Amino acid sequence: MTSPLVVPAAVVLFAYGTIVHVVQLAMGGYPEMPGWLAAYFVSLTFLDALAVVLLLCRPAAGLVLGCFIMVTDAAANFYANYVVDNSPGLTAGRVGQAVITLLAVALVTLTPRTRQALRR
Repeated sequence: MTSPLVVPAAVVLFAYGTIVHVVQLAMGGYPEMPGWLAAYFVSLTFLDALAVVLLLCRPAAGLVLGCFIMVTDAAANFYANYVVDNSPGLTAGRVGQAVITLLAVALVTLTPRTRQALRR
């Protein structure tokens, strides 16, 4: 059995992500990032919003897209915070990257059972 809160929690997660990326774009975007990485972060504005719509209309598909987004977002943030940013020690970005990674692991772990439950 899986928690009935997975889909609503994912909706909140991706709605929040959409807002974060819109605000980031309004504040100037990602000028310190390599072009390909900045383009990926900009694309999350659309992808996070698409995940919300899918989760609300076609939750099983939304969960699959959500897993893709979270895993690639965790990897992109790893690169941004450990390769692009060569600051020593713990930074706010590295804490954020750890949170994104934990959320990615949780979503990937919960998605198969949640999709099965949605089919019933």
